[in-house]
Amino acid sequence: MQQEFVERRQWLTKAEFLDLLGASNLIPGPSSTELAIHIGYRQAKGWGLLIAGVCFILPAFLLVMGIAAVYRRFGTLPQVGGALYGMKAVVIAVILQALWKLMGTAVPTWRLTLIGLLAAGGMFFRLSPLLILFGAGATNAAVQGFKDRTRAGIAPLAALIGLIAALVALPLLLNRTMGTGAISSPALFLVFLKLGSIVYGSGYVLLAFLQSELVTRLHWLSAAQILDATAVGQITPGPVFTTATFLGYLLGGPTGAIVATLGMFLPAFLFVAVSGPLVPRLRKSPVASAFLDGVNAASLALMGGVTWELAVSALHDATTVLLALASAILLFRFRVHSVWLLLGGALLGLLISTLSHPPAR
Repeated sequence: MQQEFVERRQWLTKAEFLDLLGASNLIPGPSSTELAIHIGYRQAKGWGLLIAGVCFILPAFLLVMGIAAVYRRFGTLPQVGGALYGMKAVVIAVILQALWKLMGTAVPTWRLTLIGLLAAGGMFFRLSPLLILFGAGATNAAVQGFKDRTRAGIAPLAALIGLIAALVALPLLLNRTMGTGAISSPALFLVFLKLGSIVYGSGYVLLAFLQSELVTRLHWLSAAQILDATAVGQITPGPVFTTATFLGYLLGGPTGAIVATLGMFLPAFLFVAVSGPLVPRLRKSPVASAFLDGVNAASLALMGGVTWELAVSALHDATTVLLALASAILLFRFRVHSVWLLLGGALLGLLISTLSHPPAR
């Protein structure tokens, strides 16, 4: 998105992009989808919000539903391990490029650099991402308020914090109304609405919530089915949260896929519609603006921490290390579009997998 909307189309400045990234990280739900919806809202208000969100989700939804139909009939997935092997190495280089380009805008001062380092330390000690984000924002806002000796403009900041607190409380209320009964469309919708309202961060965090909700509490699926669904969510283009489409299809066919997808992504549209207008207002207050700057610095720190964890698991042999290095050179030096690199990584991974494990005759 940074490459597409900041560099190529120039719809946003780096600072505006970082503000929307920080705002997306502050609210529950799929961060990548919420960032797309924020950009749509910034470009064309209500219609932009709707069009950007639907267009971001729809291709992955259709593709995942097709794969789910094959899986439901044959009980196995197409071979995705080889493609993931190559793609994950390329992803490391893509994220590093985005981090490098955004770092100068997100941490222009020593104070924000220090806050970013503290946020990275908090992630190392496994603190809650939400605690890290709010802690970074509150720290920078407090320092700025003390420096300027002012509290002017704190109202929009208080409104945003109150809104997020209400959004976090919503799934707790939903949980009280949900039992462990039979599978039905309303039950499916409520389960995934709850997950879409409470999960923070990337699709990788979603795996733990799916396991707890659908396997441990409701006993609707097995752990193996959850892992298969997560693999499909990773290998297909679009948001990883379309894992909900796959699981909904397993539980209720095409209707279940539609209902689960609506439940998972509906909160993202609502949260952005309510919080989006507050972001420009935050920038008008030095204290509230400092809060957003702190959140932006912490967001990049969290992004860097996730990249490190992914690199440890993805770059486990000479081939993946060389592929990541080659991708980094093509991105930084020759500005090759990341989509082509990801496709090339997937094809190379499939080729290596086929040569390593040729089909039996």
